Amino acid sequence: MIGSYYQSEVKVEVVIPTQTRYLSLVGSIVEEVAREIDPYSGDREILGYNLNLVLTEALANAIAHGSQHSREGDIKISIHVRDNELCIRVQDKGKGFDLKSIPQPDLDNPTGGGLGLFFIKTLMDTVQYHQAKSGNILEMRKQLR
Repeated sequence: MIGSYYQSEVKVEVVIPTQTRYLSLVGSIVEEVAREIDPYSGDREILGYNLNLVLTEALANAIAHGSQHSREGDIKISIHVRDNELCIRVQDKGKGFDLKSIPQPDLDNPTGGGLGLFFIKTLMDTVQYHQAKSGNILEMRKQLR
């Protein structure tokens, strides 16, 4: 049909305890979302791998740093696809941090830390972090063209 526009909306919300054993489960969910996004003309396997990587890195950071003072509470994950854009939000109740203060890692001499945010910023189109009454929110967006 000429001039038609297909719009698809997907929304997945997951709440997990602050435990690393749930990382692969949540990663597989976002990979499955990548396989089912419609319309998407790119390589779905690469998209799924990249989304799994950024989400599990964000969750690992939320577990290790965001919840370091308390293993109580949960981490909320929202995956939302609408109008050719995918948005992943990770919300925790930790102390928080300043996203702009995190230095770029030295890729020639990696120390083992700091690469997670580098991967997130590299693979996603926009990355924002803010603190709200409901907790810390890391929002990552990717255009799906």
